[in-house]
Amino acid sequence: QTGPVIDMPVPASFNDITQDPSLENYIGWVWYEKEVLLPLRWLQGDPAPRVVLRFGSAHYYSIVWVNGVQVVEHEGGHLPFEADISSVVQGSPDPLCRITVALNNTLSPHTLPPGSIQYMADKSRYPKNYFVQDTKFDFFNYAGIHRPVVLYTTPAAYIDDITVTTTSSDSVGRVQYQVSVLGSTASSLSLSLRDQEGKVVATGDGPVGELKVLNPNLWWPYLMHENPGYLYSLEVKMQAQVGEVLLEDVYTLPLGIRTVHVTSTQFLINGRPFYFHGVNKHEDADIRGKGLDWPLIVKDFNLLRWLGANSFRTSHYPYAEEIMDLCDAYGIAVIDESPGVGIKLPESFGNRSLQHHLAVMEELVRRDKNRPSVVMWSVANEPASELPPAAHYFKTVIAHTKALDPSRPVTFVTDANYALDRGAPYVDVICVNSYFSWYHDPGHLEVIPLQLTAQFDNWYKTYQKPIIQSEYGADSVPGLHSDPPLMFSEEYQQAMLREYHSVLDKKRKEFVIGELIWNFADFMTNQGTTRVLGNKKGIFTRQRQPKAAAFVLRDRYWKIANESSCLPPVITSHSFYL
Repeated sequence: QTGPVIDMPVPASFNDITQDPSLENYIGWVWYEKEVLLPLRWLQGDPAPRVVLRFGSAHYYSIVWVNGVQVVEHEGGHLPFEADISSVVQGSPDPLCRITVALNNTLSPHTLPPGSIQYMADKSRYPKNYFVQDTKFDFFNYAGIHRPVVLYTTPAAYIDDITVTTTSSDSVGRVQYQVSVLGSTASSLSLSLRDQEGKVVATGDGPVGELKVLNPNLWWPYLMHENPGYLYSLEVKMQAQVGEVLLEDVYTLPLGIRTVHVTSTQFLINGRPFYFHGVNKHEDADIRGKGLDWPLIVKDFNLLRWLGANSFRTSHYPYAEEIMDLCDAYGIAVIDESPGVGIKLPESFGNRSLQHHLAVMEELVRRDKNRPSVVMWSVANEPASELPPAAHYFKTVIAHTKALDPSRPVTFVTDANYALDRGAPYVDVICVNSYFSWYHDPGHLEVIPLQLTAQFDNWYKTYQKPIIQSEYGADSVPGLHSDPPLMFSEEYQQAMLREYHSVLDKKRKEFVIGELIWNFADFMTNQGTTRVLGNKKGIFTRQRQPKAAAFVLRDRYWKIANESSCLPPVITSHSFYL
C-alpha cells in the first residue's frame, strides 16, 4: 500500500465520486482490489472447468493479477479483455480469489485516443515536477473500470468464436456461419435457428455452413418497418470427448437477417434507401462519468425513440455491449466508431500508432461483427487527414478493417478541406463535420446556406460518394433566451438547426444520406474559457431534459420518417410523451 485506500464502485469513473479535487484530474496509476469466494465446483473436476475473468472495459492501460499472479495486460479503454485464470485458482486449496488491477489513464502520442504529457519547467510559475495531460479531443478523459467485471466458466473444450453474415433474396434468407472450438480436436457442432416464437426455422451442423430461412423476418431499422429490430436466436451446441468425459458447451447468439449496400448516392438496407436521421452521443453522466448505468441507458433509448431517431454514431469510442444489445433489439442503426479521436500530431501517424490502431480494429470487429445494428465502421474522428502520412495510414487501417469484415462499409469522420483530405479516397461514405456560424463565422447564421451547399457540392464532385453530415450544432445554455437569436441562447441553437435543415432538405434528394446532430446531450469536457461545465451542444441537458432544439429535431425526424416509411403516418405533438 503506497497511498490512501478508499471505496470505489465498479463500474464507474473514479473522477467525480469523491470530494477530492486532486482525483478529479488525476493522471497516473490507480489500484483496485477485490476478494471473492469461488464456488468449489469451479475448482474441482476432471477435467475441471475453465475459469475466466472478463473486463467489459477499463480506461486506459490495465495490468491484472489474481492471487498475486499476473494474468493479463491490456491497452485501450473501451473494449473488453479477459484472462483464463484456471491454473491460478485451481492450484490453490483456498477458494478465496483476490483480484488486483493496476490502471493507468495516461495518454501518449501512440495511444488511441492519443495525448501527450506537458511538463511545466518554469519554476517561477509551477510547482516542482508539475505536468498536465494534453489531449486534442473535446470530452473529459474519464478513467476507471467503466464496465462490468465478471467471472464465468466454460467446459475445458468450448465454443471460442462465432461469425455470421447474412443475405436475403427471393423470399430466402441465408445465414453463413463459422464456429471455432478450442480445447478439443474432436468435437461435433449442431446449430438451430429459432424465431421469436421459439420455432426452429433452420438447422445445421459442422464448423462452417449456411442456414436457409424461408420467408424470413428481416431486421429493419426503427420507423422503417412495423416490426423493427427482429432478432432470431442462433443456438450453437458443441460436444467434445475429453478423456472419458463428454463435454457440452452451448452458446445462443441473437441474429438479425439484413443486408447493407452503398451506391454513389444511396445507403441501402435490405435493398431500400435508408436515411440516417439520428444523433451523436457520449457515454457521460453526472457522478458515474463513463460508468455503465442501466437506468440512464434505458432513458436514452426512450428519448431516441421519442425523438424519432433511427441511428447514432458511437462518438468517439466503442460503447458498452449492453447499449449495443438494445440497438440490435430496438432497430437503432449504428456507425460503430473506434477510439481514433484527436489523431493530430505527425508522430501519431507512425508505424507504432498504426499497429495499435490495427489491433484496436481487430478487437472492435471481433466484438461487434455479428450485430445487425452495426451498419458501418468508423475508424477515426477528425484526424489531421491533410498531413502526408495520413494517406498510407488510413489506406492501411481501412483495408485492414475491410479484410476483417467485408460485409460492411467503412468510413472515418473528417473536418478537413475536401481538396486536401488524404484519407477520403479510401472510404465508402463521406462523413463531414462542420459548424458554420459557430466555430466559423460565429453568430452569422446567414452564411450557412452558401457555405453548407458548397461543402456538399465540393465533396460530391470530388468523390462521387454519398455524404453524411456527421456533426453540426451549437451550444445553448438551458434557459438562456434571446430574440433576435444570439449565440449560446436556445433560440440560436434552434435557428442554426433550421438553417442546416433547409440545405439538407435539398441535398437529401441528391446524394446526402444522413444527418447526425451534435450532440444528443450535454457532456463534460476539460475546463476552458469556451466550456461552461462542459459542452452545451446537447439538445437535451446532461440530466436528459429537453431544450427547445429537441422539439425542432423531433418534428423534423418524424416528418422524414413519415415521408420515407411504408407505415401509416404518425401524428406527433409537442407533448414530451409519445
